[in-house]
Amino acid sequence: MTHAPYNDIAAWYDRYLQEQPVYEDVVLPALLSLLGSVQGQAICDLACGQGWLARELARRGARMTGIDLAEQQIVLARQYEEQEPLGISYSVDDVQVGASVVEGCFDGSICILALMDIPDIEAVFRTCRRILKPGGWFVFAITHPCFTAPDAQWMETADQQIVRAVRGYFQERFWRSTAGGIRTRVGAYHRMLSTYLNTLATAGFALERLVEPIATGKYAEQMPGYREVPSLAMIRASAIVLNNAVK
Repeated sequence: MTHAPYNDIAAWYDRYLQEQPVYEDVVLPALLSLLGSVQGQAICDLACGQGWLARELARRGARMTGIDLAEQQIVLARQYEEQEPLGISYSVDDVQVGASVVEGCFDGSICILALMDIPDIEAVFRTCRRILKPGGWFVFAITHPCFTAPDAQWMETADQQIVRAVRGYFQERFWRSTAGGIRTRVGAYHRMLSTYLNTLATAGFALERLVEPIATGKYAEQMPGYREVPSLAMIRASAIVLNNAVK
């Protein structure tokens, strides 16, 4: 099985999720706005990590399944489930394969801030398409590739305005940040936004909405530049239902 870098930082990442305001201030509100009511829906959390979003949706009435390649992340997720039973099922599984999940059994699927970690996004989209019911939905979030390209950096103008300088956007590659945080520890695959959307379409999905949330709350205080450009892109798509009827 492919090496899972998040195994090596499981405890650190668990603390990081709890300490960083971007998840509560930006990620969760934007996700909930795209999902609407999830009451009674069967949802698969692809690359679920330690299960923080699976728990949030389960508390709102969803029937959650989570899969992740990193065994230590699943260990943590199951510990949280023992502490607060929400009926979430977790499995160690490569989302590029999805061997543990049954075809056509989910109303929806999410993959939040994980596609940048995965070499083959086409395989992930195929997994998602396979496990969804006809017309099912898929929501994913990525660090915004237009503003988090490997050579992007913050700059201050002569009149003290914060701007984002971007270089190397068209050079798709694996890279590792030197600024600390997750991308220093596990790196990331930089891809153009068009690559994500075109690959999504090839896998049999139709784009419904694209959201680029503005920084708010403590995250905006911590990273004021993200009041000017988005740090994240969140996409909702639906599985295309093929009509084979003879006209």
